[in-house]
Amino acid sequence: MNADPNPQADRPSLDRLALFRATPGGDSTAGAGRVRSSFRLNPVGARPEIRLVVSEAELFDPVPEAVLPPTVTPGFSIDWKLVAAFRGKAAEALTQRLGQATSREAQQELGRAIITELLDAAADEAVTAGRPTWTRAEQAGLAQAVFDSLFRLGRLQPLVDDDRVENIIILGHDRVWLELVDGTLIPGPAVADSDEELIEFISFLASREGSARSFSEAHPSLDLRLADGSRLSATNWVTSTPSIVIRRHRLVDVTLDDLVRLGTLTPVMATFLRAAVKAELSIVVAGAQGAGKTTLLRALCNEIDPLEQLATFEDPHELFLDELRDRHAVVHAFEARHGSGEIGADGRPAGEFGLDMALPVSQRKNVARQIVGEVRGPEAWLMIKAMESGSGSLSTTHAASAADAMDKLVTCCMEAGRHVSSELAARKLGRAIDLVVHIRLDNTTDVDGTRHRRRAVSEIVAVGQGEVDLGYAITTVFSPVPNAPASPTLLPDHLRMLARHGFDIDTFHAQATGARR
Repeated sequence: MNADPNPQADRPSLDRLALFRATPGGDSTAGAGRVRSSFRLNPVGARPEIRLVVSEAELFDPVPEAVLPPTVTPGFSIDWKLVAAFRGKAAEALTQRLGQATSREAQQELGRAIITELLDAAADEAVTAGRPTWTRAEQAGLAQAVFDSLFRLGRLQPLVDDDRVENIIILGHDRVWLELVDGTLIPGPAVADSDEELIEFISFLASREGSARSFSEAHPSLDLRLADGSRLSATNWVTSTPSIVIRRHRLVDVTLDDLVRLGTLTPVMATFLRAAVKAELSIVVAGAQGAGKTTLLRALCNEIDPLEQLATFEDPHELFLDELRDRHAVVHAFEARHGSGEIGADGRPAGEFGLDMALPVSQRKNVARQIVGEVRGPEAWLMIKAMESGSGSLSTTHAASAADAMDKLVTCCMEAGRHVSSELAARKLGRAIDLVVHIRLDNTTDVDGTRHRRRAVSEIVAVGQGEVDLGYAITTVFSPVPNAPASPTLLPDHLRMLARHGFDIDTFHAQATGARR
């Protein structure tokens, strides 16, 4: 077990371990760790509870010039092909013994024991054959790498664990960029030894999650919610290289008051939005990618009475309201399930469960609000149905302004089918939506080169029924202000009732009058 001068020269390798040699009647597992398994990490619905509140100081701390994963042992580099092969063997053994462990914690404890058994067996075999093997520190490092690969994110894990990283952008196994919280883009370490290994691992991630999504030539795009709450979007076979982005959700258990402290909202704006939620108005949050729409939507949802029963509709899960149990006692969290195999008589792949199928199911569960997390296409029609059938629905969409959000939603509604005309969509939206809240992301650089990233609500408009040709009308309640949250402008008469729900209407009028002077 002693270290030699060349620690990697004669370590156990795939072709020298009996564990990974071809077995009679079976395939060899020596091929770059391509071991497939039917192992499913989580029983359906079993997810770790997530609680994360990031302070302003943590969000905007200076970041180092580089973010690199820690080394396991000086002079020792992980053989990731060996890790992949051990992961396959461990997954296989875990599947066979899964009846002994039903909870996530029990599965991980059993997994650690299996990994230890496999590595001990490999080390004993090397000693018996008179070959050098790992030191204790090296074996511990390899065991952790196998565990991370089996239960977590393998070589991606150190990057996801780094709170200074907001987005991980992968354009091939060795072309990795890290977008930090201040907007800085820096190169990151390779996350696999080849594109094939990277795709194999992403496919493994997709197969082990509770929703068991497919990532293959037949399904070249993947949206996946990871165990820590991060969102993974992967594409291959239709892009020149594997294209993967992991977006970390830094603010999960967040309130409107938290966003006031971060400078995203003004105090009077927070009282307005809080009152709008309590008054059961239907709200759409709009903004560019990465502007903070989902974070703002969570903060709005956290103003809902804790005992109010909710249903959420997402693809994939991002709101996590069902995991904030102190804030929401009853949440029926629906997630779209992508089908596979042949198309059935109903025109859907076998096993598909779309959000349009979930909405009628939720209406038998006595929920007070139906929340459609993100609207990107035909689910806009679903959003309208949720707003029409419940009180105070909330959603998000990508748009450059509040007015653009309404135009986009009309187009999205028309994607639901030929039966939806632009006139019908506009008329329905004018009746269903009460407010559109637009959030903006600003990146600035000081003269000394220091970068700053700030998110601010830049506009709030009230929506109502309009002329026949347009179908809806909008009134600006809070107007855009450069490099700051929006300023009070005009309060429509029908929104004066928000004062009964805590809206600071006197301050609103005072600030609006001051702005006009």
